[in-house]
Amino acid sequence: MWRDRLKALIPASWRGDAVTVPVIRISGVIGGAIPFRQGLSLESLAGPLHRAFALRTAPAVALIINSPGGTPVQAHLIYKRIRALAAEKQKTVFAFVEDIAASGGYLVALAADEIVADQSSIVGSIGVVSASFGFQDFIARFGIERRLHVAGDRKAMLDPFRPERPEDVAHLEGLQRDVHAMFIDLVKERRGARLADDPDLFSGAFWSGRRGVELGLADSIGDARSVLRERFGDKVATPVLTAARPLWRRRLGMSATLAGQSVDAIIAALEERAAWSRFGL
Repeated sequence: MWRDRLKALIPASWRGDAVTVPVIRISGVIGGAIPFRQGLSLESLAGPLHRAFALRTAPAVALIINSPGGTPVQAHLIYKRIRALAAEKQKTVFAFVEDIAASGGYLVALAADEIVADQSSIVGSIGVVSASFGFQDFIARFGIERRLHVAGDRKAMLDPFRPERPEDVAHLEGLQRDVHAMFIDLVKERRGARLADDPDLFSGAFWSGRRGVELGLADSIGDARSVLRERFGDKVATPVLTAARPLWRRRLGMSATLAGQSVDAIIAALEERAAWSRFGL
């Protein structure tokens, strides 16, 4: 009996009777960071990813994704790091979609060998969007003069305080088409013959998890606990690895009020809220 009690004190990952599948939570908007708001990035996820894949006895790594997307570069960097580690360490990767894996969030999910969603999850949004505001009429109304000096005729293209120029919009749309083409190629490479022949698949539309399975964007309906127990046994251990917050954030906690944040932080908060609300969340 004393052996059983002693065994219970040993972490599951050290015991021989349990399989360990480390779990990494990828939750939030993907993108850059400003004071008080830390976006998801390769920098913030590199540590947890390396720790998870370095666990020699683990047959797989699980990603729990809840993201409406964000910057395509960071999403692609995270994707590539996961695939590189999976190939190097010879591990299977599972992605479990919670509320949403859309746009860049879905791009990250493509790094998994198997994508599992809840029937009410949101998946897809394979497209590219750029959003800004036009303030030229606003500043004119209040007699504000815009002074901008550049070297290069198109250095200030799409400046929000100046009227849009057709040639600038055409340039932006060309960039969007390039990124969209990369995204489409990645979906086809990773999902292959599982994809349905649907004209809206790459239109930027998004679907429920159940419809996503029908379209081949996900493999099955389920959740992390149920699927991992089914695959690796009831005693599977699933330690969650998270990125360590910077020291100043740990001390500050969540006590910062809106009044104490910078204008950039307020705008970032509004943009983040808009990213979620596009999907009804």
